Parts: sequence; C-alpha cells; structure tokens
Amino acid sequence: MGDDLLMTPETQDVAMVLKLVDEAGLEPNEDERKWDHMGALITDARYKATVWPRARRIYDEWPDSRTTSGFRARLESEDLPTYLKWRDSSPKIKKIYDLVSVMEDLGIDTVAELSIRFRDLGQEQETRRALRGVKHVGPKTLDYIAILTRSSNHIAVDQHIAAFVRVAGARVKTYDQVAAIVRAAAAELSCSPGALDAAIWNYMSTQTAGER
Repeated sequence: MGDDLLMTPETQDVAMVLKLVDEAGLEPNEDERKWDHMGALITDARYKATVWPRARRIYDEWPDSRTTSGFRARLESEDLPTYLKWRDSSPKIKKIYDLVSVMEDLGIDTVAELSIRFRDLGQEQETRRALRGVKHVGPKTLDYIAILTRSSNHIAVDQHIAAFVRVAGARVKTYDQVAAIVRAAAAELSCSPGALDAAIWNYMSTQTAGER
C-alpha cells in the first residue's frame, strides 16, 4: 500500500522532477539571468543563447542605455545592426525597436518599473497585452522578460524545460502544466521558479541540440 497510493498524479510528477533535479546535480542560482539595464534586457528578450553576448556588450559598453529613454537615444545615434553584427533586415533588430516603442507607450523607463508591472496582476495583464503586439513575442518571451526583471514566479517553458519534465517521467503536455510542475518543484527546493528554470535550461542545453 505504500506512499504511492497517497500521491496524486501532480505530486507524483513533482516528485519525479525533483528526483531528476537531484540526479542531475542541479544547483539553482538566484542571480542567473537578471538585468538592471533596459537596453540589455530588451536585447536579451530575443530568448536565444546567441543573443546573450550581444546583450552583455550593450550592458558593458552602453551604460547610458540603462533606461528605455537612454537606449532610445543610443538607437537614434548608433547603427544597431552594425554594432550587434546583425543584418539590417533581421527580425531581431525590428523586435528591439518595437519593444522599445511599447515600453515608451507604457511609460516604462527602468527595469524596476517593468518589474513592478510583473508583480501586479492588473498591470501584468496590460503589459502582456501590449508586448504581445510585437511580432514573435509570445508567452515564452513574456515569461522570460519577467524572469529578467527578477520575478520569482515566472517560468519560461521552452523545448528544454518541457524535455526535462518529460525525461523525468511527468505526464504533462501543455505550457501551463509544465510551468506548474516546475513551480511546485521550486517550492519544494526553496528556490524561485526562475532560478530552477535557469538551472534546468543550462543543464538541458548541454544534453540536447537547440538553443533558447
């Protein structure tokens, strides 16, 4: 009769994910993937590992772009495609400009201001609706942006996060189901969901092909 009979499918899924976290030796780091610089955050919101070095370069070399207004001034005085070594027609470039425009429309000038919006349900819904108007911005990107603002309650479910949960044996399929399992596992580990998300992604990116 054992403890298994007392476990619901959801708690079984969480237990399996926790077991794999332990076997993989994952150590969630609360300082992973955080920005206090709007230019770097907006650039990193492309959600791919190859973008991070470019975001880091903006962070290091454009300190005046810490605010949205400062980043806008840079965009008007610099050739961004040349600076980031992307072609002019790249959708990555358009996405950066479009995200800046939305931030301006919402009156968001700092990461702290954006962070507040992801911690208030009403403001978060308004922010997500506005940002969804940018091409190629979906739930994953929105949750990733929230994580970059130091949100402790968002999970950016991509192929790596979903694959980890499946490898663990959890029987979940949808974006929200995977996020709920990872969130519950993070609670058991006494870490933020974003920190566990990062630890899982870093591990899976070394096990499988593909990139965020």
